[in-house]
Amino acid sequence: MIVRIINSVLILVAICMGMKQGYAMISGKPEMTEMFGKWGFTKIGLIANGAITIISAIMIIFPKTFVWGNFLMAAGILLIICFHLLDRDLKGVLIELPFLLINLIIIYLQHPFKSGSLL
Repeated sequence: MIVRIINSVLILVAICMGMKQGYAMISGKPEMTEMFGKWGFTKIGLIANGAITIISAIMIIFPKTFVWGNFLMAAGILLIICFHLLDRDLKGVLIELPFLLINLIIIYLQHPFKSGSLL
């Protein structure tokens, strides 16, 4: 029971984080434009990345698309980590790692309302 509660909280954190970051990308917040701009993302690319982030956050809610939503969000975070590594920015990598781990832990614990869940 306690594991389901922890998993639910982690899922809520991932969803809120995905919605917040996706909205920041779509609306073109200066810090997002600056960060992705140095990696060659155009405004359209940033909007597309933000839309995919929001879609993946919504997909996490539903048991049938749960794994795909987490996979998409983890892939986006991994993309950012790779760009930070190309810049040799270890501080940026360390900031993104916990968010990647949240998605991986959520996948491992499975959706709390999925029928036949082990937890």
